[in-house]
Amino acid sequence: MGEAAEGEQKLVGSDRVLAVLAELARHPDGIGLEEMARAVASPKPTVHRALAALRRAGFAAQNGHGRYLLGDEFLRMAFAHHEARPDHVRVTPILRALCDRYGETVHYAVLDGTSVVYRSKLDPPSGAIRLTSVVGGRNPAHCTGVGKVLLAHALPDEDAVRAWVGDRELERPTERSITTVEELHAELVRVREQGYAVDDQENEPGVNCVAVAAYLTSPTVPSGAISVSALAYRTPLGKLVADLPAIRAIVSGEDPL
Repeated sequence: MGEAAEGEQKLVGSDRVLAVLAELARHPDGIGLEEMARAVASPKPTVHRALAALRRAGFAAQNGHGRYLLGDEFLRMAFAHHEARPDHVRVTPILRALCDRYGETVHYAVLDGTSVVYRSKLDPPSGAIRLTSVVGGRNPAHCTGVGKVLLAHALPDEDAVRAWVGDRELERPTERSITTVEELHAELVRVREQGYAVDDQENEPGVNCVAVAAYLTSPTVPSGAISVSALAYRTPLGKLVADLPAIRAIVSGEDPL
């Protein structure tokens, strides 16, 4: 086998297979071979081999229309792993109590670089308007309540904030989003002083939230942050802030007043 063929085989056996798997996750209704090849910028025969390998492992499947989907074995493994995570097991009763009390969406998230990743989410009962966030989804840390709580612990001064931002421009999902190092530093100082963070329609228009740190695995270092998120017209931010003592009590495992 020539050098070029060996390089292609290595790519198919690792990076390209992972790229195909990640692309499958973006298409719950399935994706065709040609569309997949365009999405991962690879020849169809190479993509077909990657899909065949994933199908043999049960990580991909093909429906009656010839479109490829995530396989049941991959979903089984992902859900089993998620359900067994210590933070998920511990946070679920907390999220349930908050969701029942406020009738709003609640999240548990962790910091990952410049983003927050949602590890758990609980929606209010069916019939209520639900938010678009998903478990495993990401949002910019600087314009979410959970992100600000975690950044306040991770970035203790302006130099740390400046290093975290670096030479990139801070994303601006809405007109209310923080866009400068100075603004972010001032906001994190406030978060540390008051012990909570808010998202006042900074990540998504019409949606606000209040967030506090969650100490699920350590008494001093937050494992993540928990937020109560709501449509602003239905549950104003002021109402959530006014009820912070109850939110903190629930998160710490106490009975709210």
